Amino acid sequence: MTQLATEERVGPRRGLLHRLDVKGSPYLYIAPFFILFLGFGVFPLIFTAWVSLHEWSLLSEEHTWIGFGNYTKLFDDPAFWNALWNTVSIWVISTVPQLLLALVLAHILNQRLRGQTFWRMSALIPNITSVAAVAIIFSQLFGRDYGLFNWVLGLFGVDKIDWTANTWSSHVAVSTMIIWRWTGYNALIYLAAMQAVPKELYDSASLDGASSFQQLRKITVPAIRPTIIFTVIISTIGGMQVLAEPLLFGGNGLTGGSDRQFQTLALYLYEVAFGRFDFGYASASSWVMFLIIVVVAAINFGITSRLRRS
Repeated sequence: MTQLATEERVGPRRGLLHRLDVKGSPYLYIAPFFILFLGFGVFPLIFTAWVSLHEWSLLSEEHTWIGFGNYTKLFDDPAFWNALWNTVSIWVISTVPQLLLALVLAHILNQRLRGQTFWRMSALIPNITSVAAVAIIFSQLFGRDYGLFNWVLGLFGVDKIDWTANTWSSHVAVSTMIIWRWTGYNALIYLAAMQAVPKELYDSASLDGASSFQQLRKITVPAIRPTIIFTVIISTIGGMQVLAEPLLFGGNGLTGGSDRQFQTLALYLYEVAFGRFDFGYASASSWVMFLIIVVVAAINFGITSRLRRS
């Protein structure tokens, strides 16, 4: 009787522990992510919004409440609009050729090649190379007097270009660095999507006499359209936050050239925060930059989704 009574008491307890384990343990497994996200994602956003409403300088212990004064000042600042234009220009010049080249490169890597693994791994080398090293090398390649690009253009009778002095030339130079660095990365994403496309479709197209380009256009692109949408959105977010390339290009520092000709939004934010130590103004800049990225990404998603449905 005593043993039976003990089992009756232990039974409900085990059932309770089992239910807690089944229902509660999944939340414990995902809790670390949400804790880190709250600490390093949500809290910085809220605190940055709070700081943006103050005159907050690292050189002063007093933080005066000024409301939306930093935002009003920001929208009246010509340097902000110049940085926004530079960011959009560099983003367009770098993203469109980058994704097109990545698509073509992925199509080539998807063919039967000798040393297939080697070529696929080589596509990722530019992405894992140090950004500082890339900027130094490309600064030499785009040098006015002894740069390789000017030497090649000189063979066709083109005068030497001071790539860092003009707006359009500096945008092309910075965009070239971005294209070189990220094309292989996006190509591998496309390649992974292409692996899921049935080979029978390509075999049937080959029997019908379709060329490699026709197969890419008629079979591959429609099949991997969701992946293309993904890379467009990710490239948009990354392109609106370009910092390292214009910061290190040509050794012009935080201003992005003598006349701010290639200063991006991220570089402008960096200048305000760590050049002037004006964290209130920098926080307002970061929030406006965040909202711009959200709007541009949403527009991009809407356009690409409509193209996908069509």
